[in-house]
Amino acid sequence: MFENVIKNDVTAAVLERRTIREYTPEMLTDAQLDTVMAAAMMAPSGRNSQPCHVRFIKNSDILKEMQIDFKNIVGWDTPVHTRSDKNPFYHNAPVFAAIFAEGASYMDAGIMVENICIAAKGLGLGTCIVASVGALFEDADKGAKWRRAIDIPEGYRFLIGVAIGNPDEKPEQKPRDESHYKVIE
Repeated sequence: MFENVIKNDVTAAVLERRTIREYTPEMLTDAQLDTVMAAAMMAPSGRNSQPCHVRFIKNSDILKEMQIDFKNIVGWDTPVHTRSDKNPFYHNAPVFAAIFAEGASYMDAGIMVENICIAAKGLGLGTCIVASVGALFEDADKGAKWRRAIDIPEGYRFLIGVAIGNPDEKPEQKPRDESHYKVIE
């Protein structure tokens, strides 16, 4: 369908990115993390409102404790995300970016997530966009605990997150339905 795609580093990162659910334990370098954070910060937002607050959590003890609280809320046998039978919500990635905003700035958060994912791919990293952990932050008790622990302003809510790390798998592209894309002349 798309016979004339221009190839460059940016289009390659967009077209070759895959969801990664298996990661090596290797931590991101400071330069990698700074680059991904800069990409998040430079994401456009409606009227340049910059509503999102992002926490890049790289403390494995915090992530493990968050996973325990999350599973205690949703149930240990509940299949809340792909591979939830063997992976925590952050898929054992060494970094989890949690995006919060006041109100419903889902579009701004989505744009930011894409910037994070494409920048990470350009650095040779993998990503998995995660929404299921929202149940943790919406819980009256545990949500308040974790928002305080990671310094989220009062009244802000979790919108979406991204697991980030060095991929330990190379999944194939899933099929796309070309009938969803048309040029109107």
